[in-house]
Formats: sequence, structure tokens, C-alpha cells
Amino acid sequence: MSKAIACLFPGIGYTCDKPLMYYSWKLLKGLGWEVVPVPYTGFPSGVKGNAEKMQQAAHMALEQAEEMLRDIEWSDYSDILLIGKSVGTVVCAAYARHHRLQCRQILFTPVEATFQFAGRQSIVFHGTADPWADTKAIEECCYRMGIPLYETENANHSLETGDVDFDIKTMRKTMKTVRAYVLGEENKEKTVTGGGND
Repeated sequence: MSKAIACLFPGIGYTCDKPLMYYSWKLLKGLGWEVVPVPYTGFPSGVKGNAEKMQQAAHMALEQAEEMLRDIEWSDYSDILLIGKSVGTVVCAAYARHHRLQCRQILFTPVEATFQFAGRQSIVFHGTADPWADTKAIEECCYRMGIPLYETENANHSLETGDVDFDIKTMRKTMKTVRAYVLGEENKEKTVTGGGND
């Protein structure tokens, strides 16, 4: 019987019990996946907009992830999925490259540094009002690497706009896309989410 495992790499302050990670976790458990959260801590303050501190935070998180995941026998699994949020997208992508994992990656609101490591078997979710990442840079990175990009207009670093009804609709669409990706049914073209066109 094939075994599937997903690891959740949270962001700074965006823990595994926040919506994007929580619902991904629930969705995967419902599909029969083993899910392993990677709850690293101890980030420096003032990371946003500071490349040096971002690198420091990613390095700290990667060291902790190595320790937390050290007992996993990756060869036991036929399907491996790494899900990252914000700086966690750098961590999961760097971890995958370091361990040469044959895996897929879901990158929620990645920062530009993520694309130094991201694998081509990834999908990206980005809000066009994200203060942590420049939309044009994210679009260019995804285009260059052939990575599907799902954008939400006027959404911030949590993929939220402040309009609760719209944000719930966006979350539903995002999880539909995640589910399709997990099941191998995703659309390979760049897609813009939201906009009220259910």
C-alpha cells in the first residue's frame, strides 16, 4: 500500500493553526495522508524588509526542521508534499533540495528568496497587496520556472483583504486548488483567484 506524507512549515507568526495551514492539514488528513507539523520558533524581530534577518530566520528554522524531521524515513513514502507559508516556503524548499527529496511543494505567500530553492513541481499562492513580496518579482520567478501561480487581487500576506465574506470565498477556492493539486488534477496555467466569479 502506498504511503503519503505532508509536512507543514509555518511562517513567522503564521502558525499551523491559522487558516491556510489548518485547512490544508484537515484536507490532507481527510484524504488519508500522514501530516507532520514543523513548529519551529525563536525568530528575530524586524524580519520584514530586512534580507539579512530573513536569511537568519530561515537558517534558524531550517536547523530546527532538520532536528524535528530527522527520524522520518523518506524512502518509505511514495508521495511527499511540503507545504510552506512565508519564510516557511524558503525552509521547505531548502530542506527538499538539501535532502534531494522527490516531492511536491505548496508555497503559500512565498518571499523572493524561496525561488533560489523551489522545485518545479510546486504551486504558488500570492496576494497582490502582500507587503512581504513584490508581485512583479513573484510573477517573473513563477513564469521563469514554469510554476503555476494563483493570485488573489488586493490580498495581503495572509491572502486576506479585510472583507470577511470575500476572504472566506478565497479560502474555499484556495483549498479547492490545493485538493486538485494533491490529487494531481491541478490546472497548470496561471490563475487569478477571487473576484466573485464562483
